[in-house]
Amino acid sequence: MKQILNRLYQHQKLSRSEAKETLVNISEGQYNEAQIASFLTVFMMRHITVEELQGFRDALLELLLPIDLEGRETIDIVGTGGDGKNTFNISTVSAFVVAGAGYPVSKHGNYGASSVSGSSNVLQHLGYQFSSDEDELKSQLGRANICFFHAPLFHPAMKAVGPIRRQLGVRTFFNMLGPLVNPAQPKYQLFGTFSLELSRLYQYVLQQSEKQFAVVYALDGYDEISLTGAFKLRTHHSEALLSPSDLGKPKYAQEDLSGGKSVADAATIFVNILENKGTPAQMDVVAANAAVAIHCIKPEQSLTECVDEAMDSLESGKALKCLKKLVN
Repeated sequence: MKQILNRLYQHQKLSRSEAKETLVNISEGQYNEAQIASFLTVFMMRHITVEELQGFRDALLELLLPIDLEGRETIDIVGTGGDGKNTFNISTVSAFVVAGAGYPVSKHGNYGASSVSGSSNVLQHLGYQFSSDEDELKSQLGRANICFFHAPLFHPAMKAVGPIRRQLGVRTFFNMLGPLVNPAQPKYQLFGTFSLELSRLYQYVLQQSEKQFAVVYALDGYDEISLTGAFKLRTHHSEALLSPSDLGKPKYAQEDLSGGKSVADAATIFVNILENKGTPAQMDVVAANAAVAIHCIKPEQSLTECVDEAMDSLESGKALKCLKKLVN
C-alpha cells in the first residue's frame, strides 16, 4: 500500500488491474485503517478515472455474493449518495412506487455514510430484517414485488471499510461503486450521480453492458431528479437536458426536500409519502424519479405517461402495500 499511496500522492493514476488488486487486498484485511483512510481520501481530491472505476467495480463483482433471481427481470433505483444535500430517501421511496406499479424491483442499498439516513437505515427502522438468503429474497420479490440487498452482506470490501467511511463522514469512491455492483445485476437500472463528470463515467461504463439504463444528475448538485431545476438524463444512446416542466411538474425549493435530522424523521417522511400524506414537493419528486425508472423499462412510453403510472401507484396505495408486504 505504501507504494500505491506514494504514486497517488504524486498524481499518478492506477491501471484497471492495479485498482482491482488494491480493493481485493482491502477486503482481505491486508492494510490498516490509516492506510485505507488515506487511500479513500485521494479520490476525494481528484476525479476517478474510467480505468480505476472499472477496476474497483471488477473487484467488487468478483468478491460479491451473487443472487440468482431465476431469470426475473428487475430494476434497481439507486443514487450514489454523497451529494451533501441530506434529502429524504427519494430513490428508496421511488423503488416502492415502481414495485407498486407492477415492475419487480431488486433494490441495492446501504447505511448512510454522508447523510442522516441511507436506504438501509430507514428500512431497518421500519422493521425490515436484512438477509442474504437467496430463497428469502426470492420470496420477498414474489410477495412484495421488491427485495432489498443490504450491501455489507454481499460485499466483503464494503463491510471492511464501513466503519472508516462512517468516521470520515464524507463521500468516498464507494459511493460511486455501490450502484454498479447490485448482487442480482438487474437488466434495468436508474442511477443518480453526485456530479456531472461521474454521470459521464457511468454512461461510458454502462454502454459496454447489456443493461437498459438511465443516469440522472440535477445541475444544482443532486444525485436524483430533484425538481429544483434542470437535470441531465443519459441513456445508452442519448442524453438530454430536461426541466421539471418536461415531466409536467413545477419547480420546487431545495428546503422542500429535507430528510430531517434523524433516522426517525426520515422514516416518518418515508411512510407519510406512501400513505399519501407527503407534501406536494415530496410526492412530485418521488413520482418523477419513479417515472424515469419506468421509462427505462418502457422507453416507448412518454415521460408524462410514466408519471401518471407512478402517481397511480402512490395514490391507490399499491406502493404502500408493497412496503407492508416486504416488512411483514
